[in-house]
Amino acid sequence: MQISSRFTIAVHTLLCIAYFSPTRKVTSAFIAGSVSVNPVVIRRTLGQLKEAGMISVEAGVGGATLARPASQITLLDIYHAVDCVSGDLFHFHEHPNPACPVGGNVHALLDGEVAAAQAALEDRLAQTSLADLISELKGLAPAQ
Repeated sequence: MQISSRFTIAVHTLLCIAYFSPTRKVTSAFIAGSVSVNPVVIRRTLGQLKEAGMISVEAGVGGATLARPASQITLLDIYHAVDCVSGDLFHFHEHPNPACPVGGNVHALLDGEVAAAQAALEDRLAQTSLADLISELKGLAPAQ
């Protein structure tokens, strides 16, 4: 199972907005060129990020800007904003056989483990802000 690419597209989108918006209008077409996806995908992502209060978008070619400081946007916020996983990260197979010693006990064995794994992922995402990534990007990107 994989987490939807909506998460990495959303992070890429926010990085473009934060990096470029001080000097240029950041439109869905511009972001789509960086992500290499159809602008419709970016417009959908922008809508989700706007609804989550992370960005402001001006109609037409006005562009997008961050609606709050990058230091106040975590990867976990982005993860939740774009609904890349509905419900639990791990989907349990349907109807294990309760008459089987394994099937009857598989939930008791795995439920805590998968809950802990999801909590670890979410804890890690909560530790990294968009500002952290922007700072790292500035060290990697060639001067423009």
